[in-house]
Amino acid sequence: MAERREVPDLPDFVERREQQGSRPGNRYVRIVRPSQREFTRVGPGHVVASEAVLAPRTPLGRVGDRIRQFLFGSRIATAREIHERIGVFKGLAVFASDNISSSAYATEEIMRVLVLAGAGALTLTMPITIAIVAVLGIVVASYQQTIRAYPNGGGSYIVASDNLGPAAGLTAGAALLTDYVLTVAVSIAAGVAALTSIAPELFDYRVLLGVAFVALLGLGNLRGIRESATLFSIPTYVYLVAIFGLLGYGLFRLVTGDLPAYQAPPSWSQTEGAQALGLVLILRAFASGSVALTGTEAVSNGVPAFKPPEWRHAQVVLILMGTFFGAIFLGMSFLAGQIGILPDPSEQETVVSQLTALLVGAGSPYHYLVQISTALLLVLAANTAFADFPRLSSILARDGFMPRQFSYRGDRLAFSIGIIALALLAIVLIVAFGGSVTNLIPLYTVGVFVAFTLSQAGMVRHWWKLRRTERGWRTRAAFNGVGAVATGVVAIIVSEAKFALGAWMIIVLIPALIAVMWGIHHHYRSVRDALVLERPDTPLPTLAPRVVVPVSRLDYATLYALAFARAISPEAIAVHVSESPEEAAEMRGRWERWNGPVPLAIVESPYRVLIAPLVAYLDALDKQQPGRPTTVVLAEFVPRHVWEYVLHNQSSLRLKLRLFFRRNTVVVDVPYHLDGVERAKPPTS
Repeated sequence: MAERREVPDLPDFVERREQQGSRPGNRYVRIVRPSQREFTRVGPGHVVASEAVLAPRTPLGRVGDRIRQFLFGSRIATAREIHERIGVFKGLAVFASDNISSSAYATEEIMRVLVLAGAGALTLTMPITIAIVAVLGIVVASYQQTIRAYPNGGGSYIVASDNLGPAAGLTAGAALLTDYVLTVAVSIAAGVAALTSIAPELFDYRVLLGVAFVALLGLGNLRGIRESATLFSIPTYVYLVAIFGLLGYGLFRLVTGDLPAYQAPPSWSQTEGAQALGLVLILRAFASGSVALTGTEAVSNGVPAFKPPEWRHAQVVLILMGTFFGAIFLGMSFLAGQIGILPDPSEQETVVSQLTALLVGAGSPYHYLVQISTALLLVLAANTAFADFPRLSSILARDGFMPRQFSYRGDRLAFSIGIIALALLAIVLIVAFGGSVTNLIPLYTVGVFVAFTLSQAGMVRHWWKLRRTERGWRTRAAFNGVGAVATGVVAIIVSEAKFALGAWMIIVLIPALIAVMWGIHHHYRSVRDALVLERPDTPLPTLAPRVVVPVSRLDYATLYALAFARAISPEAIAVHVSESPEEAAEMRGRWERWNGPVPLAIVESPYRVLIAPLVAYLDALDKQQPGRPTTVVLAEFVPRHVWEYVLHNQSSLRLKLRLFFRRNTVVVDVPYHLDGVERAKPPTS
């Protein structure tokens, strides 16, 4: 049996001061907690750090903290996480805006493909719309079951991993990650397109506007999901009211026989009839319109963001989302078909803008209301991806498939690294594709339908595993099975129809991303296996370290470093790297006159290099006593002002970076402050 180690008592930050009473002979003990502002004592050896420990102590730091607070808001403690959750009203704005906003361009994307066969082919817009809405209904109903079965979120990745294995889970995760990046790029590009429809002079600046909108969304989400929901909920509901008002008015004019006549510019008809209408073109139109289904899985991924009961609120949001989107999509396709609208080949004016201008008048206040609210919603629809990409990344990081940094939650309980990464990737796409919705659409939807299919197939397996305990499992499994088949067929259609148009990049990217995630997981697993303790009573290393103090000159900073070295080892040595024999002799003489407290070794460097000879000297010491650890104590002085840092300590920084990768080596910094406070006699060993 292993011998029990003696463990010293922990400090409790409590001082007991004996004081004289008011009368002779009276003495009492006063309990003082000098650090009570920084720490709250919970129990022996257990304290809780307060926000005061984060307060900056320099003028520049205080300025930076005020800027941070202005941009991101006050810090939120972990204990208040439950108060940051959202209800149905804000949940619809955060998690449903992506899907609802697709109604602003889904009809147009169908028409852009069909018009290649001539204006007569646009009559198929409505049947294709109905087919897509039917698929949406199946997906929404299927995800209702997913939310109830997996109330902790994670969506397709968790469902596929739990029921189909890690390979299927990573496929779903990689597909969703790529889709979220494309969601931001497409939504922002579509929002800018809606804006340029009423302000054509902005068309040449659409890439710059797109980048600015992405940066604004990223900043808003770094403030936390609750605050971003508050900021972004108003445009969502303004859009719903405006667009339903427009559709209602259009249907009223249809019933009364008062629909306006439509005349497209002659130049628009020149692109018609370029292709024959066939099954391939129809499937391409269906694939382009299927972009409308993106965002459906967002609610199931973000269930933990809702207030309790989380699953119930998420289900309500999912139903409302499907209902609103389906009604808008059907109404938009129906009215556009009845009027005979053609899509603008130059993308300067959207179908929604044309429909609104015809019904209420171009340049009217209501025209501006619809276009501005559409533009805002399309921009804010990217917020759905900003809510889900960081959350999914954090789950993958927790499971060891992405860098651990993605699980970090910032001051506002937001997954900051994921938000920043998503913003940067979306900006790259917007710049690379010129901010064009038509150019980005072919890359879209492939990933999301792969995730849909794996999620529904995983749910079938889930109900099969619960067949002995869950009543009605056959009905549920059959329903999810229908969803898996439907979304699987759509995934094949989308991949085939859009492969040559750019979808091949996503089909190649998803396996590459899976390979990267497997590599990260293998690395984390190998590191864990190398670091894990085989037994709880594993003995601590007993070999005393070799202590080396690099010395460049004799001063107070060096004296403090030598005193520290002597305190941790009686065998410490000092090493001076000189450039010439004269300098070496001068240093030796000064050391002897100063009566140096430790032996001094001199390494002469004829080529005036500092770090390489010093590291080689450490290597030579290792050869004499292999396996003995080395501790390098560095003397560094801290300048009075921040701007003075660039003038000093560059050699120490380079040496620390070099020694960081050296085996069996510990680097210790001994700072000496030049503010006059520590100008006192150094400690003695």
